[in-house]
Amino acid sequence: MKKLVLASNNVKKMMELNALLAPLGFEIIPQGQLGIPEAEEPHCTFVENALAKARHAAQRSGLPALADDSGLCVEALGGAPGVYSARYAGEPKSDARNNAKLLADLAAQGNRKAHFYCVLVLVRSADDPQPIIAEGEWPGEILEAQRGADGFGYDPLFYIPAYEKTAAELDSAIKNQLSHRGQAMQKLIACLPAL
Repeated sequence: MKKLVLASNNVKKMMELNALLAPLGFEIIPQGQLGIPEAEEPHCTFVENALAKARHAAQRSGLPALADDSGLCVEALGGAPGVYSARYAGEPKSDARNNAKLLADLAAQGNRKAHFYCVLVLVRSADDPQPIIAEGEWPGEILEAQRGADGFGYDPLFYIPAYEKTAAELDSAIKNQLSHRGQAMQKLIACLPAL
């Protein structure tokens, strides 16, 4: 098994990525297991934040590192919460408070269109001059109330009309195929023979 450090401590995110990469012979190790603290995310774009996280994890571990930066972009909110999705309602991070804030901010809006966006960055080393970068986008809309018990983050509010379900109601295998992270991962996997 080839080892990859995941520049995240999000257990559900790790499970999603592990399900996609394990069949290809990759063992994903969360950075926390190696005592690596979370990197700063000071940038205003997903790609810059993902690259900073991947380089941080690779530098501290000496292993190739995979990072993602993803978020929910809501049309009526000018793309917010965007790169601030995990901390939309402030610190400490809270899915429940983020969802409540999103619903409050959209209360007077008729336009509920939104999309999840993900950038995955894989670096072979901390100073890799050619990081592998892949992105994915998943369109949907925001409901007025949460539905479903699976998933995490904004999944219970993110509705996919073609399936008549929220992301939190989808079977995990279907979600992995459709999702922004799943799309980005398929593009990344196509580049993995270069590792």
